[in-house]
Amino acid sequence: MITPLLFNIGVACTDAHLGTPAADRIAMIVEDADCGTSQVTFAELAELTSRFAQALRDLGIDAGERVLIRLPNCLAYPIVFLGAMKRGAIPVPSSNMLTAEEVGYLLNDAGASVLVTDRRSWEFLAGQMGNARELRHVILVELGSHKRALSDPSLTSQTAPSRSEPNPSPAMHDLNALLADIDSWDPPHPTRADDPAYLVYTSGTTAFPKGVLHAHRALLGRRPAMEAWFDFQSLREGSHGDDRVLHSGKFNWTYVLGTAMMDPLYLGQTAIVYEGKADATRWMPLVAKHHATIFIGVPTIYRQILQKTDFDAVDVPTLRHCMCAGEHLSDDVLAGWRERFGQDIYEAIGMSECSYYMSQRKGVPIRAGSVGMPQPGHVVKLLDADLNEVAVGEEGMIAIGEDDPGLFLRYWNQPEETARVRQAGWFLTGDYAHRDADGYFW
Repeated sequence: MITPLLFNIGVACTDAHLGTPAADRIAMIVEDADCGTSQVTFAELAELTSRFAQALRDLGIDAGERVLIRLPNCLAYPIVFLGAMKRGAIPVPSSNMLTAEEVGYLLNDAGASVLVTDRRSWEFLAGQMGNARELRHVILVELGSHKRALSDPSLTSQTAPSRSEPNPSPAMHDLNALLADIDSWDPPHPTRADDPAYLVYTSGTTAFPKGVLHAHRALLGRRPAMEAWFDFQSLREGSHGDDRVLHSGKFNWTYVLGTAMMDPLYLGQTAIVYEGKADATRWMPLVAKHHATIFIGVPTIYRQILQKTDFDAVDVPTLRHCMCAGEHLSDDVLAGWRERFGQDIYEAIGMSECSYYMSQRKGVPIRAGSVGMPQPGHVVKLLDADLNEVAVGEEGMIAIGEDDPGLFLRYWNQPEETARVRQAGWFLTGDYAHRDADGYFW
């Protein structure tokens, strides 16, 4: 895959659609159980992300500084995530389920200058911020509104503390007020495709979370998935069809950041997410309400829908493509979904370091139990302990070519760990598989 010299994910997902038919199309819909439905067009998202980028400039945030995001699914998430990249800053998405201590760890490890969170969360996060050495600004989000100016202008009048001041109290701001105060903005930062774009953290189930730094080219590295795992109508030859993608997950997960935000927005398609307590009865009504054409979830979601509801294909006439990742899809769930909805579920695997790079796809028969094949454009081999490719049928470690544009730049502040997994032109995933004679991976 050939990558351009200059590329910016924030621009590619927003400004790139200005002046096109997609400008007035709905870019994102958030269905919130408490706050109702909110949405934003591509033209509105382009403006709001530019306003946020300018707000960061005005606050003295330089290109390369980190912006930690601790938010639920809401419209503020893409505004902050994409807007930070348009500034040239590095957003750090995190789960809104993290404790104050865990947020404090990420703030220090990432060296974040800015924290963006919601007002309710700030009440219990504030006590940990005194130990955040680099934190200079906290931006609070009023959930349920991203355009309405809020009634506390004093929040934006504080002066940022000096960087040399030990453990300073960060300046407090309101997101809506910050955006409303911007009446003009500079052009997006001219990032190169290889420049750092965003920093994600692994789950940390066996150790402290590990930062994984991605370049702006990561979005281009997922282009094979857009073509070989998704089934976007707009990518079909001679087609100008529109898709509406509903994902059941949370933005803090790499899987969701890609499939429920960056991938559809890059192609000018509508992304739909949900926030609130979810159960099996939630998803098919949302597909029907928003005329979703693509549904994405973990296999557990599909299993629960089959076990706990009576929904079938008649209830979701617009749905035509289903996808899953995050855990293995069982043969029983695949068979049950085919029987009830008349459709396949296309599985993929991936990881924080390279997102999703192997999947099943339309036009290639699904073999139950197999994760499919490497997507065209990704060089994937199975290697032995001496980094030689193993024979068909033999188990080997999955390795991805180091020139893959979707591959991460490095582990944050861990050069030795980076060197350990990048050897002889390969990224060594640590996952093992075998390949059959027809190219399917197991």
